Amino acid sequence: MMKQGLCFLLPGALAIGIAHAQARELRVCADPNNLPFSNVKGQGFENKIVDLIAKDLAAKVQYTWWAQRRGFVRKTLKAETCDLWPGIATKDDMVATTQPYYRSTYVFVTRADRHLDIHSFDDPKLRHLKIGVEMVGYDAQNTPPAHALARRGITKNVRGFLLFGDYRTPNPPASIVHAVADGSIDVGLVWGPLAGYFANKEPVALTVTPVEPAQDGTQFPMTFNISMGVRHGNGALQTEIDRELRRNKSKITAILAAYHVPTLAEIPAHPEN
Repeated sequence: MMKQGLCFLLPGALAIGIAHAQARELRVCADPNNLPFSNVKGQGFENKIVDLIAKDLAAKVQYTWWAQRRGFVRKTLKAETCDLWPGIATKDDMVATTQPYYRSTYVFVTRADRHLDIHSFDDPKLRHLKIGVEMVGYDAQNTPPAHALARRGITKNVRGFLLFGDYRTPNPPASIVHAVADGSIDVGLVWGPLAGYFANKEPVALTVTPVEPAQDGTQFPMTFNISMGVRHGNGALQTEIDRELRRNKSKITAILAAYHVPTLAEIPAHPEN
C-alpha cells in the first residue's frame, strides 16, 4: 500500500516542482548594438535597469533583439514577440509609456583643450566652426539641434552623423564623439546619454555642456523625459513597471551616474515631453 501511495503522490510532486522551476519571463525589446543603452552582452544601462526590475519580479529576462530604427515597434511590441521597451520618450504615442525615470538633454561636445565654452545656438562661434549633428535613420531625419542650427542659417559648416550606422562595427552611434576627439569636427551636438558615456572613453579630455535654453522656439525641445513603453492596452504591466521604477529610483540614479548620463535635477510633474 505504501508503494502504491507513492506512485500516486510522485506525479503531483513532480508537477509542483516543474511549476516552481518555470520562472516568470520579462520579455524585453532592445537593440543588440546600441551602447550605452543596450547590447547583446547586457552591458548597457538599460540592460542593468531591466535586471533590477526583473529581480524584484522574480522574473527571467528574455530579449528580442532588433536594431532600433524604422520598423522597430512593428517588429517587436506590435508583433508581440516582447512586452517592454526601455528608453523611449515619455508620451510617445506609438506605445503606452510609464512614468519617466530620467530626464536628459542634448549637449555640446568639444575638446577641453580648445576652451570653446559654447552653451547656446546663438553663440557666434558656431558660424565658423565645423559642427557635427546626429541624423536619424537612412532618410537622415533631422534631430532638434539640426533644426535649431538651420533656423539660424547655420548649414554649410554642418556634417551629419547617422545614429544607426554600420552595424558590422561596434557602437556605431559613437562616431560623432570620436570625430570631436580626433579633431575632424570642432563641436558635436549629441544626445546626452550617448555623449556622456563615449566622451568618458576618449583618450583626450572632452567637455560636455547642456544646450541652453531647454526649448528652441516653439517646436524644438532639447530636453526629454525618458520612460519605458508597453503595448497599448497592457495596463497591468505598465502599472507594475511604474511601481518598480519608483521602488528602484535610487539604484537607477546610481546606474545612470556610473554611465556618465547627464540628467536634469527634476522631472516635471506634468512633463511636456
